[in-house]
Amino acid sequence: MSLTVLTHACRLRSLYRLQRIQGHMMSSQAEPDILLDKVGRAGVITMNRPKVLNALNLSMIRQIYPKLKKWEQDSETDIVIIKGVGGKAFCAGGDIRAVTEAGKVGDSLAQDFFREEYILNNAIGTCKKPYIALIDGITMGGGVGLSVHGRFRVATEKTLFAMPETAIGLFPDVGGGYFLPRLRGKLGLFLALTGFRLKGRDVQRAGVATHFVESQKIPDLERELVELKSPSAEDVSRVLDSYQNQSTLGADKPFILQKHISDIDRLFNSSSVEGIMENLKADGSEFAVKQAETLLRMSPMSLKITFKQLQMGASLSLQDVLVMEYRLSQACMRGYDFYEGVRAVLVDKDQSPKWKPSTLSEVSEQSVEQCFSSLGEKDLAL
Repeated sequence: MSLTVLTHACRLRSLYRLQRIQGHMMSSQAEPDILLDKVGRAGVITMNRPKVLNALNLSMIRQIYPKLKKWEQDSETDIVIIKGVGGKAFCAGGDIRAVTEAGKVGDSLAQDFFREEYILNNAIGTCKKPYIALIDGITMGGGVGLSVHGRFRVATEKTLFAMPETAIGLFPDVGGGYFLPRLRGKLGLFLALTGFRLKGRDVQRAGVATHFVESQKIPDLERELVELKSPSAEDVSRVLDSYQNQSTLGADKPFILQKHISDIDRLFNSSSVEGIMENLKADGSEFAVKQAETLLRMSPMSLKITFKQLQMGASLSLQDVLVMEYRLSQACMRGYDFYEGVRAVLVDKDQSPKWKPSTLSEVSEQSVEQCFSSLGEKDLAL
């Protein structure tokens, strides 16, 4: 078979897959993906795709954004609450399989998804009304973008937080370049590069969540929030504090990274990813060896992009970070590793991605710089 015919066949396969995914997105409308309700004086956003752990797709983004902007201006709406159904996940991430299928055939979803998701992230970050994310369950990637920029983030013992993007040839987007470098010391960089998972109360201890409330108390908490009369942010804070004070689960256990915090600050303090790898190898402790092994599994290109993203994001506004991240998202769509990472982790599930380039030393400074280049009139406009 000629290369042209083969390429055409691959494109057709991707196109059929994309149509199947998009068709499924449309056909599942009998049970809406997102519920947008007014309960008393509260706007309530409920992600309603429990079978796929409430993964965020473009149609959901397009419904949430206008409603959030409307509620923000509406004198009858005092607060916004966002939550997920199904008991397992708040939102496990963006629907990136559809995005990679779109990228393979040049479908506009590869631009539209990231652009509109980041515009929504910014709307959450600038929302004038108290925005309360009940992150009761898995909260990763796109789910972090729906919660972390809001004023209040309530974790429970079921919360599982991670930014695992370097494992799929991407980078911790949705404003990760803004919130991660603002965590204490080098914790954010550690979480970004390794994809380390935080659970339960540790999500609050790390600074990702503002509060910790036991999962069984969440329905009562939500009821009390909805019944507040013209609450200020302080009023909301008081209610959340009172529920947190009644939640003792896991309080006796130390922060999982407590004994490693000074190690993280020391080992991840470097001017390059290679420098971090050298620090880890030279240290030789069990913790350092484990982190080095983890980093060796990640996309070298992603690691270098992520390092620079957080370095720059530390001194940028959320808006400027999102503009930068949109450029990076499009660089990933033009590249190789994102498609290979999604194949290995989400499609074939062989967990054996073949990265290109395959080592840190092969990733040139110039190739990293290019990912940050302006897209001109195609840049994200906020």
